[in-house]
Parts: sequence; C-alpha cells; structure tokens
Amino acid sequence: MHKDVYNHLQANPELLNFVRHNPEWYRYLTRNPSSIMDIHKESKQFYGKTFSQRLDKANQNVQMIGMLLQFAEMMKD
Repeated sequence: MHKDVYNHLQANPELLNFVRHNPEWYRYLTRNPSSIMDIHKESKQFYGKTFSQRLDKANQNVQMIGMLLQFAEMMKD
C-alpha cells in the first residue's frame, strides 16, 4: 500500500475501521491508490451516513414519536 494512502487511512479512523471490516479494500487500494475517493462513498454507506439513510432514520424517529403520542393519548382516556 502506498504511504500516502496509508497516512490518509491513519488520519481517518473511521475509514481505517471500514477497511479492517472489509479487507478486500486493502487489495483495491494497493492496486489502485486513486480509488481512495471510492472508499469514502462506500464507508458512508456502510456507516449509514448517506443522505437517504439519514432521511429514512429521521422518518422512522418521527413515526415512533407519533406512535408514542398516540399511545399516550390512549392511556390518558
């Protein structure tokens, strides 16, 4: 692995952890160091940090709050 790629992974512990969980990325990065930008996209998806994943999570939280409010109303009556 190229030294600059290794230093980039060391500077970003989340990326380093992603590579440790997905060891095939060691091979990808060794063969093609320019794929470092691809690993950012993949790690965001892995950790659930894409816009659509965040939106889904926020929607689930709103639905859960709505159900809790309905349950509280039922218990109040």
